[in-house]
Amino acid sequence: MVKDILQQLAKAELHCHLDGSLSLECIRQLAAMAQVDIPESDLELKSLVSAPKNAKNLMDYLKSFDIIRPLLQTEKALSLAAYDVAKQAAKEHVIYIEVRFAPELSMDQGLTAIQTVAAVEKGLRQAQKDFGIVAKALICGMKQSHQKKTKSIFKSLLQSESLDFVGFDFAGNELDFPPENFADIIHDVQHADYPMTFHAGECGCPHYIAQSLALGIKRLGHITAICHQPDLLAELVQQGVTAELCLTSNLQTKAAASIADFPYRELYELGAKITINTDNRTVSDTSLTKEYHHFQELFATTVSDFYQFNQNALEAAFASEYEKKELLTQLAKSYEKFLK
Repeated sequence: MVKDILQQLAKAELHCHLDGSLSLECIRQLAAMAQVDIPESDLELKSLVSAPKNAKNLMDYLKSFDIIRPLLQTEKALSLAAYDVAKQAAKEHVIYIEVRFAPELSMDQGLTAIQTVAAVEKGLRQAQKDFGIVAKALICGMKQSHQKKTKSIFKSLLQSESLDFVGFDFAGNELDFPPENFADIIHDVQHADYPMTFHAGECGCPHYIAQSLALGIKRLGHITAICHQPDLLAELVQQGVTAELCLTSNLQTKAAASIADFPYRELYELGAKITINTDNRTVSDTSLTKEYHHFQELFATTVSDFYQFNQNALEAAFASEYEKKELLTQLAKSYEKFLK
């Protein structure tokens, strides 16, 4: 399958981080706005905002985000960033994307959580108007942050009637902060009738995946540690949980030491609900089309498979039922010529 065909395929993405996915052009705009000095050379700038080739683990990988945080401290910057990510996605025929971000990382200069979310939503709405992509905001809590702060942020967002974000997530330092630590917050979100996804199994901890399943979470990011865990794999499939796979990112963070430790084949053979995602377009130097190419080369993934994975993504999306129905119809029409 040639790359041109992979580029043309309609796609849906559930797992994409705002601060890890900004184009170099956007980073330069944001740096100028924030009066932050950055390298003039694109090559040097790219090396600063991309994962090091010798990253030892997830926390080493996350250091690449440090340069971006000071650039996302105003409403204008957040709107521009959200627009940029959705624009990039639309260029490769992504018809639906959930862009996740942590409000607390943009509150250093006085913005409230509500202001950060409203600004991101504004940028996504403009991208939807300009490019036809359906783009939604998804809220992250940071696992390593004090839970009092996270509870305060989540509470203010849950009580707001002016926002239209679609769900919640927890990201960050997984190794030292297991899912069960956040059971109270997760239950509060579920009680408020908001859906939730969760980063789990990115640090070699299959029991963290088990804890997430026990908490009733129906979408899980990465789940790499489920590889070679037949009982846990069976439980994930039995519960109908959707897997947000991020191949390039997992290899960079050493969540998967090699392709043999990436759980795609086991999930596929059991009929799990697989989706393909970038995680961080810039930090991982990838795109959804690149990820599809990797899956095709490594696992002989077919157009029919990609169609199924995108159906999985749209069915598990946190969009409205009406939007999902419309998107699934659009997806089916776009794949007709490729599946003949």
